[in-house]
Amino acid sequence: MHNSLVLILVVTAAVIFDFTNGFHDTANSIAPTVATGAMRPRTAVALSAVFNLVGAFLSLHVAQVIAKSIVSQGSVTLAVIFGGLIGAIAWNVTTWYHSIPSSSSHALIGGVVGAMLAHAGSHAVLWHGIASKVLIPSLVAPTLALGLAAIATITARRLTSKVPSGELSAGMRFGQIGSSSLLSLAHGTNDAQKTMGVITLALVANGSLVKSSNTPNWVVVVCALAIGLGTFIGGWRIIRTMGQGFTKMSSTQGFSAQMSAAAVILSSSHFGLPLSTTHVATGSILGSGVGTPGEPVRWRLAGRVGAAWLLTLPLAAVFGAVGYCGENIFGLTTGAVVMGAVVTLYCGAVYLKSRSGVINASNVNHAWDQQSESLEKDKASA
Repeated sequence: MHNSLVLILVVTAAVIFDFTNGFHDTANSIAPTVATGAMRPRTAVALSAVFNLVGAFLSLHVAQVIAKSIVSQGSVTLAVIFGGLIGAIAWNVTTWYHSIPSSSSHALIGGVVGAMLAHAGSHAVLWHGIASKVLIPSLVAPTLALGLAAIATITARRLTSKVPSGELSAGMRFGQIGSSSLLSLAHGTNDAQKTMGVITLALVANGSLVKSSNTPNWVVVVCALAIGLGTFIGGWRIIRTMGQGFTKMSSTQGFSAQMSAAAVILSSSHFGLPLSTTHVATGSILGSGVGTPGEPVRWRLAGRVGAAWLLTLPLAAVFGAVGYCGENIFGLTTGAVVMGAVVTLYCGAVYLKSRSGVINASNVNHAWDQQSESLEKDKASA
């Protein structure tokens, strides 16, 4: 069924989601670089934006998995995709406000699955694909990243034990610029692809593409630009959590964490696995702390973040289902406009509320305990 207006709304929502994905996940690429002072915050986000943009053009394997392995293409409608997208956007903005490095990928997949369940029931969801392409990698990837980062940190410390501290710090910080760039490139090869896959689904549902079609070039360009711009904005709240919250990182730890995360993400992109880059980056940062004797790791914070990870898929699914049902109340075209307006108002309200405890490039590296206490007071008085 062709509906040009709704298709435009769906593509717009997808681009907005891709933008939120960019600023939500900026921390994955640059948090260690900013935390160790290897680059100034603004320079770091600008460099990351460029490499995210480039990475989006390098591979389409993940886009094809999202388009073909999550829900049945024959049951997909524009209403389902739009409901899933607004659910994912709402979850991304909510977790950003609370400084939680949750998975944008799982938010998107959960939103689309929830909308599909509301539309056609469980038979239209490709549960095997979700288990093999999403759930299993989400368990294996952060664990693997943690182990690799711990080993890399221990190895780096031993190999450089005789290097003067000044030379070591300078060399590792220079290496972090390279590792941050590589990680940003890896992020672009994985996360930008997910929105490309969703837009491809929308084009198939609208009859603009036949089933099993490849992702059009214009979709690749638009999604690459959106995630690059979102990265350039910088998600400072989450950057602070990942850079200062889990452990106090040295330049050696930062380099080891970023190289380990990049290796895992690039491998997953090669095999078309839409894993969460947030899970991988968080696991690698925790691993760098595990591999450093005497460096405390804040496991309580990690536990809270882990709980949010467990909730992301089901709650994003609920948001997606609510978005789909809201569209049905008013009819497809009017419902899409109404639900889009509701989510826009919600995001605006969250943004205004966030201004009472601003985190930006100037205070992102403040000591974690002091900054956390200050933010909690600001939120309590808001």
